[in-house]
Amino acid sequence: MSVRSRRIATTLGRHLRRASARSVRAGLAKGARLQAFAVEWREAFDELGGAFLKLGQLISVRPDEFGDELASEMSRLRDEVAPAPYSDIAAVIEQTFARPPSALFDSFEEQPLASASVAQVHAAVLAEPCRPVWGAELPAGSKVAVKVIRPGAADALLGDVAEARSIAGGRAVRALTRGIDLLALLDEFEASIRRELDLRVEGRVADRFAFDFRDDPMIAVPRIVWSRTSSRVLTMERMYGWRLSELDDAELAGIDAHGLAVHGATAFMRQVMVHGRYHADLHPSNLFVTPDSRIAYLDFGIVGHLTDTQRGDIAQVLAAFVYRDADRALRYSARLGVRVPSRKVPVLRRELGELLDVTPAGPNGDFRHFGLGFLRLLRRHSIAVPPGYGLLVKSLATVEGVARRLYPDIDIMETARPFVTRMIGTSIGSWDLLKERLPLAWRAAMRELTA
Repeated sequence: MSVRSRRIATTLGRHLRRASARSVRAGLAKGARLQAFAVEWREAFDELGGAFLKLGQLISVRPDEFGDELASEMSRLRDEVAPAPYSDIAAVIEQTFARPPSALFDSFEEQPLASASVAQVHAAVLAEPCRPVWGAELPAGSKVAVKVIRPGAADALLGDVAEARSIAGGRAVRALTRGIDLLALLDEFEASIRRELDLRVEGRVADRFAFDFRDDPMIAVPRIVWSRTSSRVLTMERMYGWRLSELDDAELAGIDAHGLAVHGATAFMRQVMVHGRYHADLHPSNLFVTPDSRIAYLDFGIVGHLTDTQRGDIAQVLAAFVYRDADRALRYSARLGVRVPSRKVPVLRRELGELLDVTPAGPNGDFRHFGLGFLRLLRRHSIAVPPGYGLLVKSLATVEGVARRLYPDIDIMETARPFVTRMIGTSIGSWDLLKERLPLAWRAAMRELTA
């Protein structure tokens, strides 16, 4: 076992023993025990740093797999590390473009705006105009943000993944993570890291997003400067405003909070129901409210994708929430990959109906309560939830929370209604569905006529 592996095992063991001892001493109930373990997992990941901060981010968007307690705790992790020396960052830029920052930009600030485990961001000023893939030209003198992969970050992060694999099969780890396929999680995590280590992927997603919302003056997306972008360097328009996590009553006073909340929720429904591509990491730190009352999207590291059929099925699940229809929710969740054994259907239908009964309706409707409650219910019955399904439910719940941070009385389902209605109408009229349903309708009609 390597030195890093020993440190990982020792750190995790120390924190988990602490949680176990605290639970026994205090005689905690099950929910409190889960919370105690979640806190220690989060503190262990924070202490280990590196890839564990990124792994915590992945866990935070998967309450279906890891439970609300752990997902919520991991969302508190902050991927903030001491910055790499400017000389190292300048060397990466020069190796990439064969010119130093001073020859590529009119100015380049040595002190970073932000520094994380994968990359750090520096402010700069364009020395020459740039024509982006979409949007108006960025003239010379435009302020930009330059994101640079930290030297050694790739080897360190992928090395951590390899070390995590080496201890994932241990008996103690398996006992602590019953019901979780750790190797599958690490495969997903490694693929996510490799995407993040190629900054061109983030640039292309931002361009795609900007194109999708090209006709929406209230949505802002950073324009990408491709002449100053590579796999290790991403140059983008610098965005200004307040993060939603920084808004207070004084700042809200000059902003149309209701309009922004409704428009932000509508924009997300458009991503899901129209484009089939959605920003899947919309926590308050990834959204700006600009001084001119626009919503600026940042950090396109986690993006969900949906087929036309999946979008129709999702519309039906949302309709099930509106109409309190447990059968519909189960039927269309099954089409999205949630496989419920036939013996468990009756109890699941009953418990889901009870969940719908206690979920507020109308303007006080709470999709978060229903969506995350449904995931907990499935998890309690040991029913596997496809990663994409869990990610979407978490994203919808997060969008509702973000919108209510701006305007507490927003009715998220009223915002979704036009998209759901249109999507269901489209699905009903699709030839594939007609081919599937016509024989059933024909047999039902014949039974009625010959009865």
